[in-house]
Amino acid sequence: MRTGLITFHFAHHYGAQLQALATMKAIQRLGHECQIIDYRLPHTTRTNQLFKKSTSVRDMASDAHTALHYAAFQRRFQRFEAFVAEEMELSPQRYTDFRQLQDAPPAYDVYVSGSDQIWNPYIFQTKQFDPAFLLDFVQEGRRIAYAPSLGVPQLPEDKAAELKRFLAPFSTLSVREKRGQVLVRQAAGREARVVLDPTLLLNGEDWGKLAAAPRHQGPYILCYFVSDPGEAAPYAQALSRQTGWPIVQLAGARRKIDGAKEIVFDAGPREFLGLFQHAAAVVTNSFHGAAFSLQFKKDFFTSMSPKERREPTLSRIYSLLSRLGCADRIIGLDTTAPIDAKMDYDQVYEKLEAARADSLAYLKAAVEGTALPEEMGAAQEQAKPNLCKAEDCTGCTACAAVCPVGAIEMKPDHEGFLRPVVGEKCILCRKCENACPALTEPVKGPDPNCAHGVWNKNDEVRSGSSSGGVFSLLAGHVLDQGGVVYGAAFDGYMAVRHTCAASMEEVAAMRGSKYVQSDLGETFHQVKEQLEAGKPVLFTGLACQVDGLKHYLGRDYDNLLTCDLVCNGVPSPAVFQAYLKKLGMEHGAPVTGLRFRDKAHGWSHSHMTVRFADGGSTTTPLHRTTFGRGFGMQLFLRPVCAKCRYTSVSRPADLTLGDFWGLDPKLKLPTDREKGVSLVLVNSAKGQKVFDALADKLGQVERPLAEAVAGNPRLAYPLTHNAKRGAFFAAFAAMPFEQVEQKYLTPPPLPYRAAAKVLTPKMKEKIRKILK
Repeated sequence: MRTGLITFHFAHHYGAQLQALATMKAIQRLGHECQIIDYRLPHTTRTNQLFKKSTSVRDMASDAHTALHYAAFQRRFQRFEAFVAEEMELSPQRYTDFRQLQDAPPAYDVYVSGSDQIWNPYIFQTKQFDPAFLLDFVQEGRRIAYAPSLGVPQLPEDKAAELKRFLAPFSTLSVREKRGQVLVRQAAGREARVVLDPTLLLNGEDWGKLAAAPRHQGPYILCYFVSDPGEAAPYAQALSRQTGWPIVQLAGARRKIDGAKEIVFDAGPREFLGLFQHAAAVVTNSFHGAAFSLQFKKDFFTSMSPKERREPTLSRIYSLLSRLGCADRIIGLDTTAPIDAKMDYDQVYEKLEAARADSLAYLKAAVEGTALPEEMGAAQEQAKPNLCKAEDCTGCTACAAVCPVGAIEMKPDHEGFLRPVVGEKCILCRKCENACPALTEPVKGPDPNCAHGVWNKNDEVRSGSSSGGVFSLLAGHVLDQGGVVYGAAFDGYMAVRHTCAASMEEVAAMRGSKYVQSDLGETFHQVKEQLEAGKPVLFTGLACQVDGLKHYLGRDYDNLLTCDLVCNGVPSPAVFQAYLKKLGMEHGAPVTGLRFRDKAHGWSHSHMTVRFADGGSTTTPLHRTTFGRGFGMQLFLRPVCAKCRYTSVSRPADLTLGDFWGLDPKLKLPTDREKGVSLVLVNSAKGQKVFDALADKLGQVERPLAEAVAGNPRLAYPLTHNAKRGAFFAAFAAMPFEQVEQKYLTPPPLPYRAAAKVLTPKMKEKIRKILK
């Protein structure tokens, strides 16, 4: 068969040229002629040029960078041009627009569309499909697709309809990613097989014959980033420190990572292959970086964007590595391998060779027009309930508590947050789905009419509390009725856990803020048992924990009083434990006690007081501690905190407690406000009844609700996501905590801090873009 292939073959991108060559060679090895249709869009030709010749600041910065390394970039340009000329068999005629293809179409028996993002409408200047890559110029001959990518999560209706029309004449369809398979099914009502990227149709020996040896002698860690290194950089740096191997960076994104010994600017496709072939290890965020690490059997780590981690089906890296059983090489997943873990290439290659045979069998049948072979069956996974996504999980434990067979266990993820893990005992009753607050509407009460500024008249209790000491009054009220109290306290290992108190002595451990997520353990089961036994119960926790309890219980109990806390985000228990360990090592004795909000210097001047096993202690302003700084920067909070559903005055609990920040400073109080003033929102008739019952034990002022919201923004909107969060946790997984602390939690030098105050957000963003 005479076969014509249309793809991105001329762009000066390693993946583009190598996948084009691989598709051509694969078809030829199947016994057919194959030429690449020499379709070169003017935009691509301009992009290949060394200088942008633009007046934009970013392009001028790029041109300045090119001029600085002109000789190297000139060699790179020549090597890309030579690779096309030397290795690719092109059509006799060159085409520069679709009309030329229509007027004088090349004649083949079979036309192949693929691979790369040739079906992504948004990468073209017109933001429309390029009909050439969808073979709309073909007059006679069969049309097939091999591994094209749409590169988008969704298609609007007009583009879906257009795609359906383009695909109608195709005899067979395949795509590169699972998401593409879904989009083709939705748009055209047809099935497309998911096949390997063409670069994996050849093997490492094939690619090695094309490789040029690198300049660097001896073992090295190759870094290849096509975008900001982000969370991949700490892995490269940690691996370099651990092994002593230098970092050689292949210039994909023009940003040098700290510690790179050499940056290679002049690599063409052959040099690209050689760098991977001779590397001792690889760290990358490129799909083809991962693909060629596999081809040359290198230990490697790769990363995905935050968007891809939230929806792995969008990621071609995840699609490939999960198929080959090595998704543990992706940084930032629960299953990420330790940095010193070696690849088990016997198992990987068993799956890779089977997938390669499957993809080649599809390609052969598609080209020859015979019946497609049965697709290689994926291993059947045990059916599991559809719990909420990881980034939506609050760790409330409702799903684990409601499971009738104990099939769900709360385990720490790679960031230290407890998340549900479904085990083999699951009977698929789906009670967990119904109990999950993230999958249903939150339980919320009516908006309160006003806010209350409240303080405990007992100064001893008030001084031991973070704000006004109201929690202790609520606890005493329930205990006086023969009830029990559930709240967060430190255990003997300085971990924060929800515990049950039956006396005020036990309640004392629950006083004070705990800026770390508490482990609820079996609390929900215990609360239900106490309620069913008729005991009054006070449950105090975060709004998400209260909502989880109510979803688990499934009904209201007259003897249950709930109290939620105004929350500024939930820090990672793993980061907190690492911080405590560091404090203990610096002091020479383990930490045995901690108060996040010691009021020795006043309520509005929070200090962290730490006690040690040798009897010593330290007291530091909270914002000057590295943990307090990271907490304030939202650097290590639970992912869901950035989109919290409870940031309003409509709360799930009977009462809401917090600090009354924003209390009018001109307001004269019959007490010293520096001893602490609590914010209280009364959210239900039950809450009002208890609040009224405590009137003689507390002092209070009634204030406008707007005043409370102004001082407590978390009653109005969620926290802002910190863009450095992913990089922080990648470093936390790969580096000693002291180095992570120095890099991310230590205040920058004074000139930087001064500039940060002077520059506007827009100015800062422009500077970031220029530096990229």
